[in-house]
Amino acid sequence: MSDYVPEPDSADLDDDFVGEEPTAEPPHPVNWNLLSAHDLEQEWLALNRWVDWLRHTYGLPASVVPPFWHHHPELLWELSALHLHWLGAYDPEQNASAPVGWHRDFADARQRLRDWVSASGTRIDRDRPTRQTTWPGEPSAPPVEDVLIEDRDAEFVEFVYAQVAEREAQEEEFYRTLDARTGEVR
Repeated sequence: MSDYVPEPDSADLDDDFVGEEPTAEPPHPVNWNLLSAHDLEQEWLALNRWVDWLRHTYGLPASVVPPFWHHHPELLWELSALHLHWLGAYDPEQNASAPVGWHRDFADARQRLRDWVSASGTRIDRDRPTRQTTWPGEPSAPPVEDVLIEDRDAEFVEFVYAQVAEREAQEEEFYRTLDARTGEVR
């Protein structure tokens, strides 16, 4: 059996999705809390490309994947898990029935996404932070106000830039706590 894999006809591809570059290793879970600044940027960009492809390919409404999904951790984690599952299901080394399993799980994930979107209150043209329940003894949550969405792509770039800058600052702070001679935390 040949290892030759024909290049897909460009007419068959969604112009908005370049695809995932094949990797030498299988997909691995992404813990967004532990990524380096560089890896955080790469993961945000890859996930954003994939989510854009997903919403166009499957005609998903904003009630499933809203424009500001990236502002809602509950949507980030769900979409990230779905993306990794898709990468595994469509890996060339995967069993031929894996995509059916992905589609079954995608149906379940769509319902969870609807639930998350409904709870968050984000919409096609506006967004607001997900309301947090304040437990007894905790300070009151700040008021939640809607933000109008004018240019989603430009805002996404600004968002990722801010996330990466914050992670870089955290990394720099951590490295300042290390002893230059021993590399141990002071």
